[in-house]
Amino acid sequence: MEARLLIVDDEEIALRNLQHVMEKEGYQVSATQSGAAAVALLEQQGFDVVLTDLRMEGVDGMDVLKKSRELQPEAEVIFITGYATAESAVQALKHGAFYYIAKPFRLDEVRKVVAEALAKVRLRRENEDLRREIEHYRDGDGIVTQDVEMQRLLDMARQIAPTDCSVLITGESGTGKELFAKYLHRQSTRADGPYTAINCGAFSEQLLTNELFGHEKGAFTGATALKKGLIEVSSGGTLFLDEVTEMAPSMQVKLLRVLQEKEVLRVGGTRPVKCDVRVLAATNRDVTEAVKNGSFREDLYFRLNVVNLRIPPLAQRKGDIPLLAQHFLLKYASRMKKPVTRISSEVLALLMDYPFPGNVRELENLIERGTAMAQGDVIEATHLPETIRKAGGYSLRKIEGRLPTLEEQEQTYISRVLEEVKGNQTVAAQILGINRASLWRKLKARREEEPGT
Repeated sequence: MEARLLIVDDEEIALRNLQHVMEKEGYQVSATQSGAAAVALLEQQGFDVVLTDLRMEGVDGMDVLKKSRELQPEAEVIFITGYATAESAVQALKHGAFYYIAKPFRLDEVRKVVAEALAKVRLRRENEDLRREIEHYRDGDGIVTQDVEMQRLLDMARQIAPTDCSVLITGESGTGKELFAKYLHRQSTRADGPYTAINCGAFSEQLLTNELFGHEKGAFTGATALKKGLIEVSSGGTLFLDEVTEMAPSMQVKLLRVLQEKEVLRVGGTRPVKCDVRVLAATNRDVTEAVKNGSFREDLYFRLNVVNLRIPPLAQRKGDIPLLAQHFLLKYASRMKKPVTRISSEVLALLMDYPFPGNVRELENLIERGTAMAQGDVIEATHLPETIRKAGGYSLRKIEGRLPTLEEQEQTYISRVLEEVKGNQTVAAQILGINRASLWRKLKARREEEPGT
């Protein structure tokens, strides 16, 4: 779609000259000699950029700026005036003008400023599109995805959430297993009850026993008061056992009893305490292999694995990378109170090429770092670790024994990006560093060149 410009200048010759130049640039231009007429046009039509004179009879340029900010805040306003003063320039910029050009001006300067203003408008709109895209694909507790397999897992989670069956969530470290556990809890009939989580690999056997089962007063030296364990505390809610395969064999026996009998025996206790808790567990290990080698009880495995949710690694759902990156950018820019609003196309390309052994957690750390290091409003490649920058790179592939032309290379890369993001043109355009209209034109040109079309 062509950019729309509104030009306002009470000098007819200057107005028509600038209109002619901008129309030659391919823009749709509306022109008027009156500030009042400009305001009327702003009330009736949408514009991307407004170029206005400052001094005009009645409604002047500052009035046009204020009305534009009110009616079309996404449009950029550029002042062009023969009465340039430092004071008026400061006032214009203070009220939100994009730029201030003094007459006489060079046409190249005006072309450049208009192009920069349009780039800012387009970028803002693309970021808004991506934000809407994130909201569209956001489900549950911060789970942002457009991946087909992840959507299938979320559908399954929605179906089983209202039940009390145990769920084993498997997948590599950093894939978001606890996010699914929280999602299951919040979608369940236990949502108003407690949600507690513990990493079974972070405690010794003795400490884990105390944390999960609690103890009676006087059960051991230092036990000066009764302590309820997490299983008991979670009654009426959900207990999430992360890295459950790290449990010692004796602990596995005790957990199996809790699942079978729905009761817990505190350390030093003689009478079991009834507890109504749903247990969700997760591991990054191959559980079937752990069962085979005897490090994990088969009967406990069957008790926990009523339903299995296997979360795919980020390398298998690269279409989620731009969405997740923008999601984390919004999160950390807000938290750090920094004006970082976008991620450069070069950074997105590097992220798409990176294998992400640390999965979503690693991506989040990279965006947090980039947000912290960014000086302006963009995360650039220099804000990424050197290891990420070196890992990127798009190799040339020969076509019929020759190197591809620039146009062929461009089409190949576009196809690759679209394939990675499952055909999502909004996300693909963000990665390519172009707007959706430009991407659409490139795809249209390719279709027209294909044989038989």
